[in-house]
Amino acid sequence: MASISAAFHAAALAPAFAASVASTSGSVNERPSFSARIPSSSASPFLGAARGQDFGGAPAVEAVEYPSRQARRRALGRSAAIRAAVASEQAVTSTPGKMTGKTKIGLCGLAVMGQNLALNIAEKGFPISVYNRSASKTDDTVERAKKEGDLPVQGYHDVKEFVESIEKPRAIIILVKAGAPVDATITSLTEHLEPGDIIIDGGNEWYENTERRAKEVEAKGLAYMGMGVSGGEEGARNGPSLMPGGTPEGYARIEPIVMKVAAQVDSGPCVTYIGPGGAGNFVKMVHNGIEYGDMQLIAEAYDILKSVGGLTNEEMHKAFAEWNRGELESFLIEISADIFTVKDDKTDGDTVDVILDKTGSKGTGKWTVQQAAELAIAAPTIAASLDARYLSALKDERVAAAETFKKLGVQDVQADMNVDKKQLIDDVRKALYASKICSYAQGMNVIRAKSMEQNWNLNLGELARIWKGGCIIRAKFLDRIKKAYDRDPNLPSLLVDAEFAQELVDRQGSWRKVLQLAIGAGISTAGMTASLAYFDTYRRGRLPANLTQAQRDYFGAHTYERIDGEGAFHTEWSKLASKI
Repeated sequence: MASISAAFHAAALAPAFAASVASTSGSVNERPSFSARIPSSSASPFLGAARGQDFGGAPAVEAVEYPSRQARRRALGRSAAIRAAVASEQAVTSTPGKMTGKTKIGLCGLAVMGQNLALNIAEKGFPISVYNRSASKTDDTVERAKKEGDLPVQGYHDVKEFVESIEKPRAIIILVKAGAPVDATITSLTEHLEPGDIIIDGGNEWYENTERRAKEVEAKGLAYMGMGVSGGEEGARNGPSLMPGGTPEGYARIEPIVMKVAAQVDSGPCVTYIGPGGAGNFVKMVHNGIEYGDMQLIAEAYDILKSVGGLTNEEMHKAFAEWNRGELESFLIEISADIFTVKDDKTDGDTVDVILDKTGSKGTGKWTVQQAAELAIAAPTIAASLDARYLSALKDERVAAAETFKKLGVQDVQADMNVDKKQLIDDVRKALYASKICSYAQGMNVIRAKSMEQNWNLNLGELARIWKGGCIIRAKFLDRIKKAYDRDPNLPSLLVDAEFAQELVDRQGSWRKVLQLAIGAGISTAGMTASLAYFDTYRRGRLPANLTQAQRDYFGAHTYERIDGEGAFHTEWSKLASKI
């Protein structure tokens, strides 16, 4: 059912609404306050869904319960006269923070992220229209907006009315599941949009889909952007990291809003124009790939401390909390410290210990690894983190395998080690930090390679800056990554930045020591091991790849290059090889 105003009440209250609208402040930090409100009820089937600026743009009126369908029809029958009355009394202004005849922006898709982002936008002073295919989520969002400070959120149950409620040229964010649902949503919206309007996809979408859709809607005179949104539900509500890609003109349209909505850090809002086409989606995808690596490395640190060091969850909490006051300061370390303190409400133990050891994934990590392979960029830490998730999903197989190997004398942890806990904690901290540098270096190199391929001209230092707040991988050392790229925008790898190179050298002793302990105990450290192998491979001027290439030439005549001259060479290996 479309959004329906309780019209006869609205007519009576229009002067009061006009006065209250006129008195609201234009400050983006101040929420609009309306002096007149009608008690709402959600129990009646005869509820008037007074959720928006219906009938000429009247401010939002709370739902009214009608005694019967007949009473509701009589009230709505007066809509034409009431529309004119309300319009004549309403104070219209375009200043953010004040309710206007039209909202500033629309948002379609009100799952957790969409709902929270809509409330964030409204709280920053921008009246917003919201729509969801299931009407209940629209109503829930409006109800939350009322409870969280009478935020200027107007809900609609009808797509046409939703679109028409937004000021022209319209800007609509969509936050629905990637793939076909996005295409279906675009089709639904474009039936009512007009040339000059813009659609912004805020989901985790494949970047080529974004570029295809931009071309499709361009034929209708519409603009299209792909905007990565990172930070989870908390970030969406309080300030995410935003990665908008598309045309500069499209970004200029939404810039005043996203600059206020994004997380705010010492260097400014965590948003910037990323680049053309699907650049925003691609950067968000790799951000998620780095996130995969980060989480895997932290999990391995936890496993070493628990399985080798015998740390309790309380000791783990203290260690992680201490780490979060130093070089590892980050959102993921912070929440990990918190996790170790939460007690399970069904047992006497800790919640972390009763969680099934299976990690899910939604596709962005896989896309990152696939893109790295297509771009011929080594990303072993990110790939190892993806493999670890796949292996974790084989729970039944792993349990059976554990039983098989126990019968053969191989225990879960193969050796009881007498270690100094304090020293182990410090060594693991250093190993984790060094591994983290390698993981970020890999992700940034994937982005750099794609930027060169597509001529996106991405600013890697600026990407590091907007990840400092709001997003899942926000971390203290991102500021240092930004400075590294500021020093040398063409830096081939973070590993050879002077500061990071020194840190890797300073920590490699602990790094190797920790992995030796883990390997000796039979503890899998796929991410840390991949990071160390990446470092050791990258820092060596001579690799055993000469033998690999010789083998390729032997069985496939693929030729090889020589260290003492240019050109391609081939050897008849089978004829020349000595038969000893």
